[in-house]
Amino acid sequence: MMKVILPVAGKGTRLLPITKHVPKPLVHVAGRPVLDYLMDRLVDLDVEELIFITGHLKEQIEAYARASYDVPARFVEQRVQDGTAGAVNLARPFVDGPVLIVFVDTVFDADLSLAKTSDADGIVWAKEVEDYQRFGVVVTDDHGYMQRIVEKPSEPISKLANIGLYYIRDWKTLFDGIEQTLSGPQNKGEWFLTDAFQYMIDNGKRLQTAEVAGWYDCGKVETVLSTNLHLLQHGRQRRPARAAGITIVDPVFVADGAVLEDCTLGPNVSVDDGATIRRSTLRDAIVGQRAVVEDSTVTRSLIGDEARVIGATFDNMVAARDEVGEAP
Repeated sequence: MMKVILPVAGKGTRLLPITKHVPKPLVHVAGRPVLDYLMDRLVDLDVEELIFITGHLKEQIEAYARASYDVPARFVEQRVQDGTAGAVNLARPFVDGPVLIVFVDTVFDADLSLAKTSDADGIVWAKEVEDYQRFGVVVTDDHGYMQRIVEKPSEPISKLANIGLYYIRDWKTLFDGIEQTLSGPQNKGEWFLTDAFQYMIDNGKRLQTAEVAGWYDCGKVETVLSTNLHLLQHGRQRRPARAAGITIVDPVFVADGAVLEDCTLGPNVSVDDGATIRRSTLRDAIVGQRAVVEDSTVTRSLIGDEARVIGATFDNMVAARDEVGEAP
């Protein structure tokens, strides 16, 4: 049995104004909330409880999780945004065994069953990337055990990006490390969970590094759209019924409850339930629930739930209900 800690308190500022109304884990990609793709990965694990560390729009997270997932869940509010170590520390009173910690910013392809077979004190999943300067990278020894995490290195000491997915068997030492981290100075106004991992290593614990097969970011507009494309290309495509005046350029996802009239969709377009598209062309776009797009051209953009785009050329923009679309 294990518990799963899900820090979901962030405001998702890079997806504003959509995230003014919808918490980032519930933003739809290829017709589903990002959080659902994570829950798919937990099906084969013996999960005792989900511990959500909530903040921004916490009521929506709690309502959705309780209605959608048949797993016991607990919700703890992070009142002060003081970093990843502070967030995970809020789960401490409720943890009495191994934990999986997942930061819900991404969709990933990872073999979480490794947690059942590894004898390491913890597992840090990572993904090899070429643009390593953008990430915290994991430096390993010759046996694949983590030595340290270096934030945004200028030299290619490692190309294994830290993706925010961890299994910790030795939870006691983890929280000892968090306690030490929180007693020290902040780094750029935050306390980082990775400093607690360093504490574990410095105290003789072994953290195994495991590579994920895929890692797809959902934190900003361009990566949400590239993740949408990946999902459509790998099982999430759903074409609408053939109808006069409707042109589809694969891949697309169109929910059953969407209304389409005289439009061209695709490639890489998702249209959620209750949305209406009339006399418009969309490419590289996600249209939220009950949104309306009429007499418009929409490219490289996110249209949030209940937003209206009428008579517009909308490129590299974000729209939400009661908001003017903004360039990201």
